[in-house]
Amino acid sequence: MANKKKVIVTGFEPFGEHAVNSSWVAVQELERLGLGEAVDLYVCEVPVEYQAVQSLLPSLWREHQPQLVVHVGVSGLATTVTLEQCGHNMGYKRLDNCSFCPASQCCMENGPECISSVLDMDTVCKRVNDSDIGVAVSISKDAGRYLCDYTYYTSLYLGQGRSAFIHVPPLGKPYRSQDLGRALQAVVQEMLNLLELDRTEEEHRHNEHCGHKHQHQHDH
Repeated sequence: MANKKKVIVTGFEPFGEHAVNSSWVAVQELERLGLGEAVDLYVCEVPVEYQAVQSLLPSLWREHQPQLVVHVGVSGLATTVTLEQCGHNMGYKRLDNCSFCPASQCCMENGPECISSVLDMDTVCKRVNDSDIGVAVSISKDAGRYLCDYTYYTSLYLGQGRSAFIHVPPLGKPYRSQDLGRALQAVVQEMLNLLELDRTEEEHRHNEHCGHKHQHQHDH
C-alpha cells in the first residue's frame, strides 16, 4: 500500500530501580500485535540519556517522516496506562544513566514553557475506556521532569505537536506485558483515528473555502 501511515513507537532502556523497563517490553508486545495492514510501525529503544535523546529524535523525525510518534515510559507511581497531554521545557535536574543533566536544565533554549499534543487525550482516554479492554487508562499533565518529559517535549517541538507520551506501570503492578501491549495498540489506533478525522475535516474546510473562492470569481 503506497499510502501506509508511518508510526514510530519508542520505549526506554532500564534505569534506576527499573532493571526491566516495562515501557520497552510493552512496545515489543505492540510490535508483535501490530497496528493493522494500513500502518507501517517502527519501534526503537531510547537510552535514558539527555544527549542521546537530543541526537536520536531529530534523526527519527527526519528519516521516517512519521504521521505520529508515540513515546512510552515507565512510572513507578502509575497504576493505570497514563496519557500525557503536554511536555515541559524547564526543570531537568535529575541525572541520567550517564550521570549527566543539562546545565541549562531545559530542553530548548527560548522554547515555550509547555507544548501540548495536537491529540485530545481526553477523547482518546474515554474511547479506550469505553471499549472495555480490561486495562484502565487515565490522563496526566505532568510527565515528571525526567527523560520521559524531556523526550516528549523534544518530540512535540520537532513534530509540531504530532506526538504522544504514554506512561505504563511496572510489570505486574497490576498488568502483564500482554495487557500493556494490547492497551498500547488500542490507544495508538484511537490516536490515528483522531488524526485522520482532523485531516478529513481540514480537507473539507479547504474544499469549501476553494468552492467559495470559485463562486466569487463567477460572481464578478
